Amino acid sequence: MGEYSKALTYYEKDLEITLKALPPNHPYFAGSYNNIGLVYDNMGEYSKALSSYERSLEIRKIALPPNHPDLASSYNNIGNVYDNMGEYSKALSSYERSLEIRKIALPPNHPDLASSYNNIGMVYHNMGEYSKALSSYERSLEIRKIALPPNHPDLASSYNNIGSVYDNMGEYWKALSSYERSLEIWKIALPPNHPNLAASYNNIGLVYEKMDEYSKALSYYEKAQDIWKISLPPNPPSSAATYINIANVYHNRGEYSKALSYYEKA
Repeated sequence: MGEYSKALTYYEKDLEITLKALPPNHPYFAGSYNNIGLVYDNMGEYSKALSSYERSLEIRKIALPPNHPDLASSYNNIGNVYDNMGEYSKALSSYERSLEIRKIALPPNHPDLASSYNNIGMVYHNMGEYSKALSSYERSLEIRKIALPPNHPDLASSYNNIGSVYDNMGEYWKALSSYERSLEIWKIALPPNHPNLAASYNNIGLVYEKMDEYSKALSYYEKAQDIWKISLPPNPPSSAATYINIANVYHNRGEYSKALSYYEKA
């Protein structure tokens, strides 16, 4: 949080100086307000982030052509804030406006289009509209397959998101297939003790648990826990969640003393 405060101080000082030197709707200010909004967004101060992003958008609307990629970025950033605030209909509207501009301004398989479809998918996912989420995630994946190297981390994210939707829909074999494809890519793209690998193992474990395959679930939960012990600070929330998952498996198997032990660790 301290580093964000420092960043904010420098961005605001820069803005203060340039406001005296440039006309009020100069494109430079759009970048400044955008940067300030990004810091507030990362700090969780969403109303301030929204205000800065909207000021940036106002300037870009005046200074740039109507389908300039920077306008799409502004709408995307505003969508991110609304998504973080749980205002999903507003997030969806902003993301869709961003996508409309990107479709005009960019080549058909540009990675930014994949990001737009992914963001729209995330909103539908959060709203529980799983078929729409799946459609958007799959469109994002199609573009990423064309635009990116075969083991790019964004492909792993796409497979993970698709797996999560299938998981929520109760289509566990499809979820498992997507999660395993995600894991394969993470193994190649990331260091061996990266937290994303732990998250993948945990997701696969959850699916096996729902399928009543408790020994497989336990194996994956333990792999996740091994990585989290190495990769994260002591006692992170994700580690506690995995202890609960392990305890649940022992509980379901009737091994109550082991279950109790892991519940107490959690």
